[in-house]
Amino acid sequence: QVQLVESGGGLVQAGGSLRLSCAASGSIFSIDAMGWYRQAPGKQRELVAHITNGGNTNYADSVKGRFTISRDAAKNTVYLQMNNLKPEDATVYYCNAAIRTSVAPIFAVEYWGKGTLVTVSS
Repeated sequence: QVQLVESGGGLVQAGGSLRLSCAASGSIFSIDAMGWYRQAPGKQRELVAHITNGGNTNYADSVKGRFTISRDAAKNTVYLQMNNLKPEDATVYYCNAAIRTSVAPIFAVEYWGKGTLVTVSS
């Protein structure tokens, strides 16, 4: 079993900052990539930022220059530093990871966290 647990969401004023964390635990052999997605009510889940085990990153255009994704491989943890937050950034953020488990390391399986709510007041 693998779990992803997010933390760091909360209420912040527009222009402020938050740092999200997501820790993966369980029978992990290796992690290919980790990322953050968000989903507003009535909309599709969208990619916010993504980082591979080689350190390659990509970002949604709407967050470039404001958000930074990073990863601590030793802790199986991914972070999302969010600066200059805007009201349109307010929604639930989900952690995602492509993980090879100790049971079946040949296959990378996608896992999701339960989400953490970010609220931005204007």
